[in-house]
Amino acid sequence: MPNRLIEETSPYLRQHAFNPVAWYPWGEEALALARSQNKPILLSIGYSACHWCHVMAHESFEDAEVAAAMNRDFINIKVDREERPDLDHIYQASHYLLNRRNGGWPLTLFLTPEQKPFFGGTYFPKLPHHGSPGFLDLLPRVAEAYHTCSEDIAKQSATLLQALAAELPAGKGAVSLPEELFGQAATRLGKLFDAVNGGFGSPPKFIHPAELAFCLRRYNATGDRAILHISVQTLQKMAEGGIYDQLGGGFYRYSTDPQWRIPHFEKMLYDNGSLLQLYTDAWLATGYPVFREVVERTAVWVIREMQAPAGQADSGQQSGYYAALDADSEQEEGRFYVWDREEIRQGLTASGYAVASRYYGLDRPPNFENRYWHLEITGSVEEVARDLCISLVEAEKALVTARQHLLVMRELRIRPGRDEKILTGWNGLMIKGMARAGRIFGCNRWIDSALIAAGFIRTTMWQHGRLQATCKDGSARHHACLDDYAFLLDGLLELMQARYRQADMDFAIVLAEVLLEQFEDRETGGFFFTSHDHETLIHRPKPGYDQATPSGNGVAASALQQLGYLLGEPRYLQAAARTLEVFSGIMTRQPASCCALLGALQQSMTPPQVIILRGHQPVLEEWQGVMQQNVPYALIFSLSSELVGLPVGLNKHIAADKPVSAWVCKGARCLPEISDLQELQQACKVPG
Repeated sequence: MPNRLIEETSPYLRQHAFNPVAWYPWGEEALALARSQNKPILLSIGYSACHWCHVMAHESFEDAEVAAAMNRDFINIKVDREERPDLDHIYQASHYLLNRRNGGWPLTLFLTPEQKPFFGGTYFPKLPHHGSPGFLDLLPRVAEAYHTCSEDIAKQSATLLQALAAELPAGKGAVSLPEELFGQAATRLGKLFDAVNGGFGSPPKFIHPAELAFCLRRYNATGDRAILHISVQTLQKMAEGGIYDQLGGGFYRYSTDPQWRIPHFEKMLYDNGSLLQLYTDAWLATGYPVFREVVERTAVWVIREMQAPAGQADSGQQSGYYAALDADSEQEEGRFYVWDREEIRQGLTASGYAVASRYYGLDRPPNFENRYWHLEITGSVEEVARDLCISLVEAEKALVTARQHLLVMRELRIRPGRDEKILTGWNGLMIKGMARAGRIFGCNRWIDSALIAAGFIRTTMWQHGRLQATCKDGSARHHACLDDYAFLLDGLLELMQARYRQADMDFAIVLAEVLLEQFEDRETGGFFFTSHDHETLIHRPKPGYDQATPSGNGVAASALQQLGYLLGEPRYLQAAARTLEVFSGIMTRQPASCCALLGALQQSMTPPQVIILRGHQPVLEEWQGVMQQNVPYALIFSLSSELVGLPVGLNKHIAADKPVSAWVCKGARCLPEISDLQELQQACKVPG
């Protein structure tokens, strides 16, 4: 018989619906039961694409003996971290305070009936293994401790709550010496940078999108090629490595080694949305063809595998972007993606195999579990052509053909599971990535994809004046958090520059108003992660540090500033200023850990150029192309002269005898109307 998770829409929760564990979703039923029976709560947080979540499920949650111990002594609650990032924020922070080390997934915490954690970890094997305690042995000991050490647990809980409260930022006024902060952040990132392989720190190596974006923006502001090298080297090495899907496009979550060779194989929407932006901006800075190719193949993968065509899906959620692809297929991590060398040899022509084997490292020892090959680029096409004594054109053609054949062969395998829920915040990141790539590279299909997703969020996820966080099978639920509003607002600002729709501007204004009304800390500034009317939890975070995604406070401050400059709305600018003030302390102490906030700070010091183009095609498109290629971080709005109902800041009037006119503003200062492209380039300091 299924447990209560069968009534949930989350694919992750439904994966556990037939466990012998008496799972509950997070909610008052489970919490009340814990209080009435005086039982501790066993809280398990994970997500559908998580390999080690699957491992613990197979070892323990599907095991009758373990389930009996869990059901006897605990109220068991299963949480999808993607649906409930509010709970994940709180209990990951609690794990760190309890154990003095970072958490992860699966997160396994034991709580009092009042939701206060007193013990926990991440993955526990069923039986003791390599120094880790066995889950089966641990369960009765934790239950006994709860009932016999209640006084000690109460003291520990009080200390933990105080520590969580101490993490809330306490501003000290305006940020002093901001230029020094930028320099300190750059210096720190330079020390963490792996100069050989790119990226930061030791394995597991994550992508760090906010830090890489900071490096690109810092280069644009200063011309410092050393800071540019950090981003360029990292993005190049990632593009050559196994963290990038060399056949199908898109990036996996992280690398298990310093060289980006072997990934943890799940593909997450948020990583790829951020990477589309990063590779586009890196191409603008360098013109390297590899960056454009990565953008093109990743965008194609997004449309092919992460977004069902509008009108062709059964679920009613056909237009948003899906959350993730699983790491496992057939209960083995990476099975869908890795290769037996003989399979490739038999599937390609002799000449195709000769090229592919040298290019993708098949002529080397296996790199995955000592018996399989995961494709990575181990030599340039020029080197392959020279080794085989063929022309570069022949080598390139053979490589394209081999890649196409291998992708077709791979598609015949059993695919990894796809988590088809739609997450508002992650869709905001992908909307921005697709829109930015589409307008910079002139691809209407990518822009159309972003427009469809934004339309879906607006029509399906916006209910009764508020955003919902997640949608599955046409059912939208859960109150959206700060990141949902901030990332979506940021995505809409990029989307309107790709193709302006008044409905998107109206939606952006409404999102900004809800941010101020429901999330802003009106006493000290900044934005809470949850709304003022959200369920009361043991802690209410106000996050400023960047994680796998940029800080919601940093993105909110930046987006509100941009919208404030566009519309001349001082309330948005003031809210952003208060945010920067309250986070001044953490920016001063750890500037490299808050790069999204530093981006907003830079924007407050030097407001972005706003370039408004109005006129007729095709001249309007020509002007837009010139400006967006050369002023990468300006806000550029290309508006047809036929558009009506524009907000005051964009409603510029063009004379009938002029094909295009431009208005250039910085902050509250605007230049007179410009009707000559060369004059516009000079005004924006663009090379002629």
